[in-house]
Amino acid sequence: MTARIERPLSPHLSTYRVTLTMALSIIHRATGIALYFGTLLLAWWLIAAASGPGAYANVQAFTGSIIGKLILFGYTWSLLHHLCSGIRYFFWDLGYGFKPNEREALTWGALIAGISLTVLVWIIAYTVGGGR
Repeated sequence: MTARIERPLSPHLSTYRVTLTMALSIIHRATGIALYFGTLLLAWWLIAAASGPGAYANVQAFTGSIIGKLILFGYTWSLLHHLCSGIRYFFWDLGYGFKPNEREALTWGALIAGISLTVLVWIIAYTVGGGR
C-alpha cells in the first residue's frame, strides 16, 4: 500500500498580499471591459452625427451634462490607462522589466502616464474647444 501524498491547496486571493502590480493588472482588465461600453457611446455619437442635427443635438446634450462629462472623462482615462498598461505588458512580453525595481517602475510609470495623459487631453480639449 502506498502512502498518500498531501498536496497543498491552490492559493486563494486571501493568501496573497495585494501589490500595485497586481492591482493594476486587475484594473487593466476592468478598463478593457469599460472600453467596450465607451465604444458604444462613441458609436452612438457617430450614428447621431450621420442621422441629422436633431439626433446629434441629443447626444451633445447628454455628453455636455455633468454625468456625460464624467462618463467621457472615465472613458478617456480607461483608454489611456489601458494603452499605457498595454505598453508595460509589451515590455514584459519582450522579456524586460521583471526585476522587482523595474517592475515597480513600469507599474508606477503606467499609472502616472495614464492619469497625466488623461488630464493633458482634457486640458487641450477645453483649450481648443473654448471651455464647452
